[in-house]
Amino acid sequence: MTDYGHDLAFGTFVTPGNRDPHHAVRLAQAAERAGLDLVTFQDHPYNPGFLDTWTLISYVAAATERVHLAGNVLNVPLRQPAVLARSVASLDLLTGGRIDVGLGAGGFWDAITSLGAERLTPAESVTALSEAIEILRGLWDTTERRALRVDGEHHRVTGAKRGPAPAHDVPIWVGAYKPRMLRLVGTQADGWLPSMGYLKDGDLARGNAIIDEAAEQAGRHPAQVRRLLNLQGAVSATSDGFLQGPVEQWVDELAALALTDGIGTFVVSTDDPALTAVLGEEIAPAVRELVAAERAAAGTAPAGTARGRAALALRRDGIDYATVPASLADRAVEPGDRAYAGVRHNYLRSGAPGLVLRPRTTAEVADAVRWARTQDVPLGIRSGGHGISGRSTNDGGIVVDLGALDTIEVVDEATRRVRLGAGATWQQVAEALAPRGWAVSSGDYGGVGVGGLATAGGIGLLGRAYGLTIDHVVAAEVVTSDGNVVHTSADQHPDLLWGLRGAGGNLGVVTWVEVEAMAATQVVYSQMALDATDTAGLLQRWGAAVESAPRELTSFLVLSPARRGQGPVAQLMTVWAGDDTDAAVAQLERLADAGPLLGHQAYLLPYSGVVQAAEKNHAGGGDPAVRSALVEHLDEPVARAFERVAASGRATFLQVRATGGAAHDVPVDATAYAHRHQNFLLSAMSGSQDDLDALWDAEVGPYADGLYLSFETDTRPERLTDAFPPATLERLRAVKAEWDPDNVFRANFPVTPAV
Repeated sequence: MTDYGHDLAFGTFVTPGNRDPHHAVRLAQAAERAGLDLVTFQDHPYNPGFLDTWTLISYVAAATERVHLAGNVLNVPLRQPAVLARSVASLDLLTGGRIDVGLGAGGFWDAITSLGAERLTPAESVTALSEAIEILRGLWDTTERRALRVDGEHHRVTGAKRGPAPAHDVPIWVGAYKPRMLRLVGTQADGWLPSMGYLKDGDLARGNAIIDEAAEQAGRHPAQVRRLLNLQGAVSATSDGFLQGPVEQWVDELAALALTDGIGTFVVSTDDPALTAVLGEEIAPAVRELVAAERAAAGTAPAGTARGRAALALRRDGIDYATVPASLADRAVEPGDRAYAGVRHNYLRSGAPGLVLRPRTTAEVADAVRWARTQDVPLGIRSGGHGISGRSTNDGGIVVDLGALDTIEVVDEATRRVRLGAGATWQQVAEALAPRGWAVSSGDYGGVGVGGLATAGGIGLLGRAYGLTIDHVVAAEVVTSDGNVVHTSADQHPDLLWGLRGAGGNLGVVTWVEVEAMAATQVVYSQMALDATDTAGLLQRWGAAVESAPRELTSFLVLSPARRGQGPVAQLMTVWAGDDTDAAVAQLERLADAGPLLGHQAYLLPYSGVVQAAEKNHAGGGDPAVRSALVEHLDEPVARAFERVAASGRATFLQVRATGGAAHDVPVDATAYAHRHQNFLLSAMSGSQDDLDALWDAEVGPYADGLYLSFETDTRPERLTDAFPPATLERLRAVKAEWDPDNVFRANFPVTPAV
């Protein structure tokens, strides 16, 4: 007897006939209504009586909401693997993770070659399928930075750029019968998908044995390969053979396949909506109940996710994996899962969480919070994953990844009010608003997530004209520490809105914010390089030019210290918030006078062209240390101090951001971000926290007038009072006591609730 412990899944196998093109669509919708998990379609591209299967899957994807879809099985000789990889990933992203893949090596070669494909021998077709799987997996793996090269005999890619990554860990199932194909399943595939009609007595057991042996030889656990089975049958009042009889007979026979032959997914070939309904509403629940009871009596351990039992040893103490809410379990990622490498880190910082939850709705976020607070491990909340401070990931804890909550919608045209999902990125926001001639100031990089920046501050490249991002947040939806969902605005829970704007990570999980955008059809964007040999002098001159400039001008300065015979260089990123190029040029010329000009480029473009994002690749980068300091002016003492930090060689990245302008119009007590008189933010990055702390405290510390918590990795208690002045901190602790009295959200600059 073989039972791999997989959660049971049930689906249908539909004929894609084109006589009534929508019949297959209606059957898929019927399967979804019946509660089935999967709908699959034959793939015979050479059959003129069939719809093209991939086109049909795409159409059905738009006509359904929940059910997973797959070819059963896709004809690899006629489906170019690299293009198929992009197609699958694209549709998986569009459907929120509902596309699975069944592959076949090809069987009807006369028909296949009639469409121009090369005829392959059985051995060659196995090799070709193996190469195809390697290409699919390789192009989906965006955690690997190198271009993909597969020099196969039948399929090859030569330096292909990877991506896009699918929305979920797309399983690859293979239809196989002969030993060589079965060994390929054991070494490369995620599932075995034969049809019962092609099997003889004992073939399931023999196939399982070959797959298991091949998997173990490849270092895999046999449970990493799901066993699926295409079946035919009919529900009738009396028994007339296998799966030809009443519901009770179906339940017994399918349960026996699960417990004896390890079948985890049952795919019933039917074009009958009545049988589809009975399968989903009566048979599937009864089979699950019977198998669960038998497994409990036998003590069968669950296989968990696709990685199988071999990865159970990678699970972390303090997390009860068996109790993960059902709404989150199918997309949860843990160590050992193939998707883990892509979700464990953030943009700069490495992480090793014990579990990453990926909710798709506010209700699922609430499920995640209610469950996570019962676990004895750290809790991190991630929006875009950029997080310089690294608090959106952790080691051994739980991370709630809000990436799927990325909707952007206009709430009020007159006030330019837009609702932004916390998981959206600022590049997405800028691109969505550009056609309307609107913009929201949002840092300097489009890959940053909305949720973190819109609750911490938002010192951006439109900042002197617009203010901080948080200054224009007028409402939010929040999942509180007890798992309730509340809306906050000036009229609803105003104290919560006050605290979210500057200390949001302490008070709840923000699922969306409403922000009032500014009118900005086009802006002038300048990139300028200056010789920074006289570093302190350049800083003073640049700072004075920025402070005296009209508010339309905001400038950031990145200082590259002298290295390998090259002198120090200051790189300026500057935005003029408008399309008056003459006015912009006049102010840019003043900036250019700060030091010898090495190069300059300027563009008139939408704001979306400024905050572009590189390809998302959150592969971490170790544990960089970052310190920050707000200052009122770049006067000589401050400039000299920053010059000494740069000259020390102990900082790998140094930046000065201009703030002020419109940010100074906001009263100190209007938000939990109280720094309303400073004009510049200084920051530095290093590989050693101790080294950077000693350097920063000695040189910049005497001039610091607050800090920017998103750019701070120093966790010493005094940093909290630098981030929040006394009156602000006192009020914040009172708000914390009301909304998070148990201090559930304590990973991001923790504020202790007032007693």
